[in-house]
Amino acid sequence: MKLHTLNPQTSFAQSNPMAFSTGIRLLRCYHHHFTFTAIPSRFSGLRRASSELRFLSSVTPPRKQVRPVSARRKVTEEEVGDEGNGSVILRDRDGNEGGGGGGGGERIVLTELHKEATEAYMSYAMSVLLGRALPDVRDGLKPVHRRILYAMHELGLSSKKPYKKCARVVGEVLGKFHPHGDNAVYDSLVRMAQDFSLRSPLIRGHGNFGSIDADPPAAMRYTECRLEALTEAMLLADLEQNTVDFVPNFDNSQKEPSLLPARIPNLLLNGASGIAVGMATNIPPHNLGELVDALSALIHNPEATLQELLEYMPGPDFPTGGIIMGNIGILEAYRTGRGRVVIRGKTDIELLDAKTKRAAIIIQEIPYQTNKASLVEKIADLVENKTLEGVSDIRDESDRSGMRVVIELKRGSDPAIVLNNLYRLTALQSSFSCNMVGILNGQPKLMGLKELLQAFLDFRCSVVERRAKYKLSQAQERSHIVERPKQVLPTRRQAYASYQEKSSFPFCNFLLGIIPSSSNHLMGIIIGLDNLDEVIKTIRKASSHALATANLRKEFELTEKQAEAILDISLRRLTALERNKFVDEGKSLRAQISKLEELLSSKKQILQLIEEEALEIKDKYFTPRRSQLEDTDSGNLEDIDVIPNEEMLLAISEKGYVKRMKPDTFNLQNRGTIGKSVGKLRVNDAMSDFLVCRAHDKVLYFSDKGTVYSYPAYKIPECSRTAAGTPLIQILSLSDGERITSIIPVSEFVGDQYLVMLTVNGYIKKVSLNYFASIRSTGIIAIQLVPGDELKWVKCCSNNDFVAMASLNGMVILTPCANIRALGRNTRGSVAMRLKDGDKVASMDIIPDALQKELDMTLAVHQRNRRSMNGPWLLFVSESGYGKRVPVSRFRTSPLNRVGLIGYKFSSEDRLAAVFVVGFSFGEDGESDEQVVLVSQSGTVNRIKVQDISIQSRYARSLIVLGSFIGM
Repeated sequence: MKLHTLNPQTSFAQSNPMAFSTGIRLLRCYHHHFTFTAIPSRFSGLRRASSELRFLSSVTPPRKQVRPVSARRKVTEEEVGDEGNGSVILRDRDGNEGGGGGGGGERIVLTELHKEATEAYMSYAMSVLLGRALPDVRDGLKPVHRRILYAMHELGLSSKKPYKKCARVVGEVLGKFHPHGDNAVYDSLVRMAQDFSLRSPLIRGHGNFGSIDADPPAAMRYTECRLEALTEAMLLADLEQNTVDFVPNFDNSQKEPSLLPARIPNLLLNGASGIAVGMATNIPPHNLGELVDALSALIHNPEATLQELLEYMPGPDFPTGGIIMGNIGILEAYRTGRGRVVIRGKTDIELLDAKTKRAAIIIQEIPYQTNKASLVEKIADLVENKTLEGVSDIRDESDRSGMRVVIELKRGSDPAIVLNNLYRLTALQSSFSCNMVGILNGQPKLMGLKELLQAFLDFRCSVVERRAKYKLSQAQERSHIVERPKQVLPTRRQAYASYQEKSSFPFCNFLLGIIPSSSNHLMGIIIGLDNLDEVIKTIRKASSHALATANLRKEFELTEKQAEAILDISLRRLTALERNKFVDEGKSLRAQISKLEELLSSKKQILQLIEEEALEIKDKYFTPRRSQLEDTDSGNLEDIDVIPNEEMLLAISEKGYVKRMKPDTFNLQNRGTIGKSVGKLRVNDAMSDFLVCRAHDKVLYFSDKGTVYSYPAYKIPECSRTAAGTPLIQILSLSDGERITSIIPVSEFVGDQYLVMLTVNGYIKKVSLNYFASIRSTGIIAIQLVPGDELKWVKCCSNNDFVAMASLNGMVILTPCANIRALGRNTRGSVAMRLKDGDKVASMDIIPDALQKELDMTLAVHQRNRRSMNGPWLLFVSESGYGKRVPVSRFRTSPLNRVGLIGYKFSSEDRLAAVFVVGFSFGEDGESDEQVVLVSQSGTVNRIKVQDISIQSRYARSLIVLGSFIGM
């Protein structure tokens, strides 16, 4: 770096001595000092554009040869105190620091790096905040938008005039008001014309202005524009009536408005978004009618709470519509200025084929600021990657009439589940993060809804007052020409003294020259018309214009303006008819002045006028709400939230096929009928389990190897009665040869519930249900098995319940669940019952606690009456299709590891197939009103009433209940 000094004869310091008041400010990141060696040199080529260069001395040195000053870093550091850190110090060649006096004449300027950087950065940041990125709270516009609208207003591009090229408007804005890039101006103009970007567009575009698919607009030489009628009524009305301040433009060649006199809060109407330095803004748009209603509510009740304002403006209204989920984010945004609003696209379900029940999801609206083309592409990618299942085709059928994206579903797919996955995985559900920051009084500020409305009201009051004062001054000037008071008007101080006690007129209006008019007047121009001959005579006698004015003022006691007005009257206005017009004009002016004075003296009337003008805009430009409000706590839903918790039938085969059916798939039938087939089974396959559960249940799948898996019930594909079902290996991580033997639906995992497990070899154990609340996809161990044993039966119970176990030969053990010790998952258990040679465990069921009291009463009755047949009962079904009911009271409770009691007397070729408890509910006749579904190994299903199965003793052989079992 080189530094040049000035020659005394050519020194700029002679013409500008203030240049020596400061030294050189340099920014560097070192802690060392520069030493500048002053060697005289002839100055040449000094640039005045270098704002950081300051001259070193005001003392004229002797004329001598001058050479450049070199800068070098000192080898040894010198302590200069705390202020020396990161500073620059000038020294002379001998090492002496320059000062205010002395031989060197050089000056020292200490500047710290962090202070200089902070000041410069803050200056830059505020320039970006105020000049580009953030909108003003009062008119809701950024400078570029304000300049575009004002330039179009100056060009006369009103809503009733023909369109003009956008290039003409952009050139006008760049040349006069906004010296930036043309793309920035044109992009801002385009956005103000897009009906999917602004709730109420401010510019009417003609041509290609882009699309919701993010297609770019046509070049500015091809598109045309003009102002919207709403813009003229809302932002540009009264602009010429001194309602806002005008400031010089960038080159001081003309004036531009610092604000536009908005009549409604445009910041809330169309919202705003922008990123500045260190802060940003993101304000949602709102409905025009609701916004005016909220503004009126605040005018009538300045102390209105946020809840009261929400009665009129419940939330944002986005131009693209959609569904707003919940009001928690809205309340937070309106209260603090920051909140998160969840928006969903609006969809519909259409049935494509009634026979196959194929459906399609139709997207009619998408969230605000969502790219439709990107949304469709994202859905296609998810389908291709198999992240989104159940979709067969997707196509965009949108046209000029509206949006229509068709998503065809596969046969059997649930539209509710697919739609919920679309909400979760794509931008069909997105959030709008409110950050309501605006410029207020020259400073950025985060504000809530009420603060924004109040700030606009304060601004609008000032606009109305300035407009009224402007109109009043114009009316007074005209009134002064047409008429004058009979007495001379008092001075301001005299007028204030006379009105101070008997008038509430503000003193500030007197200071501004606004004085109430008198009720007794003599006409200024009318005096000339009434004395026309004398006026003409006076004018003809005058030798000059000035002398004629002076003679008229003296002769008729007129003011100078009144005399000039009389001289300017044309001959055609000297008729009697014209005199009446002046009389009427005088009366109108007096009424107008009186009305304006009354308006300025009453804040209530000003607010009333603000409300009237806002309501006028609402009545003319109101449009219905587009965004629908949903009263829900959260927009984030899981699949389970959109599935009704209905009953369903689950059927599982021994080879591992599962299917879900509706509960009305099987009709009620009579005892002894063949029944309906549960569906087509694979070769050598048989039904393993059949149960009733609900859609929201979490189904636990227990395998023969003692492992448990988990899978929601609603995710099992729904099938018809004749379908084979879905292989479990597709939904569970089963190992080779592993098969599911028992399934347990669980609605809620509670601590006082247990799972009782029974193996083929007769081992039983009880495990707390909490152990199975969280199961990984690969499964967890449920019971420890010895070689050759299999887990076959699992039931849910509590300690107050009873366990009923039966063997193939019909032996039964009835024991309380409390007698079974609770163990961990990775344990074997204890012996359930002693089995004779060739006998095995056949079935297990639970007698709930609800039946315990009834069982106790039955047992008491049984002690008195041995022949009692009251319920509850154990329902036995044999492999040959025979069945009977035996009262539970016929069995006494016993501990584990016992042989048990005879419950069923079989023939040599028959064995027990299943046993379960019935008698939970009774009809009016005292009989059971329950129904039972029986399934054979071949897949035949019979749904019969329990009361149709006879009640017999423990030794009876029973009656046939399922005809297809005979001979099997």
